[in-house]
Amino acid sequence: MTPQLIDAHAHVNFAAFDADREAVIERALEAGYWHINVGTQKDTSQSAVNLANTYDEGVYAVIGLHPIHTSASYHDQAELGGEGPGFKSRGEVFDYEFYRELAQSQKVVGIGECGLDYFRPGEADRAAQQTAFKEQIRLASELGKPLMLHLRPGAGGPAYEEAASILKSESKVAGNAHFFAGTSEEARLFLDLGFTISFTGVITFTTDYDDLVKYVPLDRILVETDCPYVAPKPWRGKRNEPVYVAAVASRVAELKGMSVEQVATATMANTRRLFNI
Repeated sequence: MTPQLIDAHAHVNFAAFDADREAVIERALEAGYWHINVGTQKDTSQSAVNLANTYDEGVYAVIGLHPIHTSASYHDQAELGGEGPGFKSRGEVFDYEFYRELAQSQKVVGIGECGLDYFRPGEADRAAQQTAFKEQIRLASELGKPLMLHLRPGAGGPAYEEAASILKSESKVAGNAHFFAGTSEEARLFLDLGFTISFTGVITFTTDYDDLVKYVPLDRILVETDCPYVAPKPWRGKRNEPVYVAAVASRVAELKGMSVEQVATATMANTRRLFNI
C-alpha cells in the first residue's frame, strides 16, 4: 500500500498510549498514514521495535538514547513546554552492542533520537551528551542508517552549532533534524550536511516559524507529530496522535502556497527516501 502521509517522528510506544494503542494505530492506518516510532532509551527503543514488528507495513522504529537520558535528572512542565506531568530520567550510558543487535530488525529504519539538549547548564551533562551522540553517529555510520536528531540550545550552550560541528567531523550518514525550532541560518547548517528538517504541530498555533517553513525547500521537509506532545490546532492541549499529522502538512502547504496534495506527496517521498521504507 502507498501511504497518503508519513508521520516521521512519533512516540506511540510511550505509556500515554497504553490504554488504546491499537486503536490509535488503526485510526492512522485506515486514513493511509504511516508513522515512525522513536525510542529515547533502552526500554522505549525495544518497545518501538516490538510495536513495528506487530505490523506488516506502516509502522517503523528508530532506536537510540535521547540526550536528556544520559544523566539522572528531573524534567518539569516548564522544561517540557507545559504539557503533561514531569518525569525523572534514571540516566543511561549508550550501550553500543545492545542497540547494534536491536537494529538488526528490518523495521529499524534509523538511529536516535540523539543529539544535544542544552536546556540546562552543566559541563558534566554536556560531556555525557556529546559522548552518547558520537557513539550513535558511529553506530549509524556502521549500519548505514540515518540519524534522528534532537537539538535544543539553552543555558548549556549553542546546540545547533556544536551538533553540526560534530556531525561534520564524525558522521558518514545524514538524517533528519526533528522538531526544528532554530533560525533559517541554523537550519542551513544541517541542510548543507544533507539533512532533512521536520516540523510539528507547533507551526499551526504560532507564526514564529513561518519564515523558517518558507525557507526550507520542500524536498527537504518532513512532517511529524512528536505525539503524544504538541498536538496541532484544533486539538491543542489534548494528547497528540499520528492521524493529526495531516494538520501539519496542511499548514506547510498554506505557508508554501501549495496544495496539501503536493506537500503530502513530497514529504511522503522525502521520508521514504531518507529512511528507505
